[in-house]
Amino acid sequence: MNPNYFAAFRAVMLTGTVSGAAEILGRSQPAVSRLLDKLEYELGISLFERRKGLVTPTPQAHELLTEIERAYVSLESLRTFALQLAKGGGSHISLAALPALGLDFMPRVLSQFHVHRPETKVSLSVRTSSKIEEFAAAQQIDFGIAEMPFRRSGFKIEVFSTAPYVAAVPANHPLADRSSISLEDLSRTPMILYSSFAPARHLLDQATQSSGIETEAIFETNLSAPAYAMVKHGLGIAILDPFTAILQRCDEVKLLPFTPTIPFKVALLRPETRPLTSAAEALFATMADMKTIVLEKLPS
Repeated sequence: MNPNYFAAFRAVMLTGTVSGAAEILGRSQPAVSRLLDKLEYELGISLFERRKGLVTPTPQAHELLTEIERAYVSLESLRTFALQLAKGGGSHISLAALPALGLDFMPRVLSQFHVHRPETKVSLSVRTSSKIEEFAAAQQIDFGIAEMPFRRSGFKIEVFSTAPYVAAVPANHPLADRSSISLEDLSRTPMILYSSFAPARHLLDQATQSSGIETEAIFETNLSAPAYAMVKHGLGIAILDPFTAILQRCDEVKLLPFTPTIPFKVALLRPETRPLTSAAEALFATMADMKTIVLEKLPS
């Protein structure tokens, strides 16, 4: 059906007269009348009662106007969205982050990002690194933040951080006054370790085994946040990723450098078939700025 029919009908309903509608639309009165006639013919109903040059809307006309107004609101919303896209805004970013950065770091980043990009919608999914790698390979997200190494293909890898893991020690622990924590120190104290499938656990196990040192795991967990909480409550020492350790820092926990240095290797995964938007680039810049702020607080 010709959209001009509905435009003529709406104009008549809003102005109350055919002449008023003709003025709005920039058409002649006979032309507007013909459009109304064709609309009524195609719908098979009478929309106006015509008496001595006056048009009076029928009940069906008012019902039709309600639906047309809804359509016009949707069209206006679409027009606004298109204008935002032209300006590089109004987009949606879908991302996934491992818990070490997804639980605290990314919410802080998004808080800053929203100040400058309030029109951009962001979906944040906190998942394991292996699941994020799967999402990126399947082109299901705009980008992911996961711990290296990776086994799949189908995405570009950009190293985000290689800052080292740190030792989190209860403030009242005998080792809290040390300038650093070594593997030898860990052999003499209860430990809070990552679960056996976590990359950090593999790295720590390799370091202890190559040095012939045995550690005693009193507690195990798959996330840094509960490990930090356990340290806070005096349950032992933990080797934690730098982002969780810094962002959850409190007086009950002392953060110390850990030797040997074990890098926390985190990378951005960008699916090959999903183009990078200006909004995503702006989010990357905000992430880089926040990373600098956080890592400046690492113990040395």
